[in-house]
Amino acid sequence: MIDFIDRWWRNYQFSNALKQGNIHLAERLLRNKQNSGTRLTWLEKIFRDKLCLEQANRESRQEVLTLQQQLQQAFQRLEDTENKYRFHETQSDRLQPEFQLIGSISDQFKLIRHDEYKLQCTGIDRHLFDEFEFTLVEYLKQELEKKSTVQLQLKKAMKAASNDIDNLKNGKDPNYNLDLSPHVYFIKYFLNNVYGAYLAWFLVYKSGLLPTKINILDIAAGPATMAYGLSLLLQSFDSLLQIPQTHICYHSLEKQASFQHRGLQFWRRYMEILPIATNSYFRFDTTDIFSNIENSQRLPQSFFDFIVISHCFFSDPAQRLQSYRVFKNIFSTCLKPGGYVLLIVQGRKLFNFYDLSQTEDIPQELKTIARFLEDLELSLEWYNYATSTGKRTLIKSEFAKFATENLPAQKHMLNLAQKYLGIKHNLNYVLDDYIILAKKP
Repeated sequence: MIDFIDRWWRNYQFSNALKQGNIHLAERLLRNKQNSGTRLTWLEKIFRDKLCLEQANRESRQEVLTLQQQLQQAFQRLEDTENKYRFHETQSDRLQPEFQLIGSISDQFKLIRHDEYKLQCTGIDRHLFDEFEFTLVEYLKQELEKKSTVQLQLKKAMKAASNDIDNLKNGKDPNYNLDLSPHVYFIKYFLNNVYGAYLAWFLVYKSGLLPTKINILDIAAGPATMAYGLSLLLQSFDSLLQIPQTHICYHSLEKQASFQHRGLQFWRRYMEILPIATNSYFRFDTTDIFSNIENSQRLPQSFFDFIVISHCFFSDPAQRLQSYRVFKNIFSTCLKPGGYVLLIVQGRKLFNFYDLSQTEDIPQELKTIARFLEDLELSLEWYNYATSTGKRTLIKSEFAKFATENLPAQKHMLNLAQKYLGIKHNLNYVLDDYIILAKKP
């Protein structure tokens, strides 16, 4: 009788635990009964079978998860092996970043990283740029003396060309179509833009992405400013460290033949004084790609390692939209697989595209860069805001004093600027540009 009551009580506790959803109690009661050797009821057998199935299911899921992880690890090892193979295959065609070289140039240019994206630059390779600047000034003196038969007319022509180019400061697009436009550009903007181009190519080199044999398409190239920046960087390499011989194939797209002509003239002049000439091939393509898209369709396809656009971004929204269509077509057809697009745009101008003000707000900056690249159908590799002041916002009243005290002077160009353009302030090497490396998605 006592055994009957005990079994009944245990069965009651078990069924009641199930009704109440107390699975842990039901499991404990089942184990106790199994350990006692007592025969299980049909309900307990069903519950036991359910627990066994759940355990088997958990073990199966764990086994599947383990196999998935092993498979992912195998795929990752395979991908790593392929990447290493591709890396060694491609790295043999690229200049390997040298710690000593990077450190030396960083020290000369006094590079200071203020945050992940902002890079201050207040120094220069004085010997290299002094020689370059002096040679440019001598070239310009000779060219302007040829035109100085009527001094008053020369000054008027220089003034007209200067006024046209200075539209940049007022948010307008210059025409660059006057006889002396190249000369004024050389005096007022060329050295700063070469300075920025030098830094841009240095950052590409530092990233391990500069090929030993490089094919460059420079859109709206002016007098080949980006080629000069790269040439000066390679000269820095030669003076600091022995590196593999580099070969530059440079294709200039430019509407104004006079800019290309003056750029090539000065290039030949400057190459004559170099102890080691840059191994380069130049092609100057004088064409207006914006008024006729067919002009851009004659370019080599899938050929260029880098497509460069430096400061050629229209302020006028309609012109800018049209230029973007042309740019996107060129990117899609002319860039090599794995090639890059190098963009340089003045800081405030980039934000003006989207009716924004440039501030120290990094999230806003990231969104603006993303919008800019989305408009061009590109994806970001990296970007840097290169600034002389170390700030994203400029207080004009303080800049002159800061420049005099901290920035490298254009000491050879100053006299020429004063004589022909009436410039009364000092000239310095100044940076205020977003340097953006991108690629096709």
